[in-house]
Amino acid sequence: MDNTTTLTFTMTAYAALEQHKQAVFTVFLLLYLSSITLNSLLISIIHQNKELHQPMNVFTCVLSINEIYGSTALFPATMAILLSDTYEVPVQWCMAQVYFLHTFACAEFCILAVMGYDRYVAICYPLHYHSIMSSSKIQKLIALAALYPIILFGGYYSLTLQLSMCGRVIPKLYCVNMELVKNACSVASYISIAGLFLVLIFIGPQLLMIVFSYAQISRVCSKLSRESKRNTLKTCFPHLLSLLNYTIGSLFEIFQSRFDMSHVAAEARIFLSLYFIIMPSLTNPVVYGLGTHLIRVHVLKLFIKHRILPTKSARAVIAA
Repeated sequence: MDNTTTLTFTMTAYAALEQHKQAVFTVFLLLYLSSITLNSLLISIIHQNKELHQPMNVFTCVLSINEIYGSTALFPATMAILLSDTYEVPVQWCMAQVYFLHTFACAEFCILAVMGYDRYVAICYPLHYHSIMSSSKIQKLIALAALYPIILFGGYYSLTLQLSMCGRVIPKLYCVNMELVKNACSVASYISIAGLFLVLIFIGPQLLMIVFSYAQISRVCSKLSRESKRNTLKTCFPHLLSLLNYTIGSLFEIFQSRFDMSHVAAEARIFLSLYFIIMPSLTNPVVYGLGTHLIRVHVLKLFIKHRILPTKSARAVIAA
């Protein structure tokens, strides 16, 4: 890219927030601090209690680390631009954010796919769960979830870095690869083909793993009693909720990047574009903190002073 030394992009979506900059800045700051606090708390609770060192909880920690990564890729830059009068960002800054946000998005789906596989093994092969989900297997799955986005997007990202930019406008609050391509002077056909191929590889293997896992879980559940089915679904609920939440947010972003959404109010477009980062980072630690019995017990213990026995209502919540 031969014009990166002077090129800047204007983030036009910030114009819709012009009249409420201070309020929006405060909201973003609170959202960022909440995301960091909730996810760090969950990681700390799982790390400090050995009884929580189960495979699913380890994957939950990795998911929370990725939430912190994604939130940090979005919020500090967004708040800095809000303080600007021109809403312009250097191309290097934009390129870095593109890499961070895309690897975050892919890693999120990879981790959720691995967690779906964990639920499949736990429900379909309960007697062999710990032998199948050994420490070495867990480490390999985590390494795969982390390295897959870096290697996969890194190859396509190298093509984006070769583009010369003629446009200077990005109609969003943050930089994404599709908007960089739209601003390029010309786009070679192989880049467009590679982009479509990348999308398929980004979601294909993970989607197949998730569909396979829950197809097998459904097969096993069909043979269980009503009570056993209820308990099985209860163990899958946090993962299904996280998966649904992230999928909805991702679809919002994909539709905005690929289709004309000018008929939608600017404020609504801004909210929908931020959903896939903000909502999972805030809801996942709550879902897993309250939806997993042992984690819920340790969370509630934090609010019980000096190991005093909990009240009747607190005991009821812990036992639920």
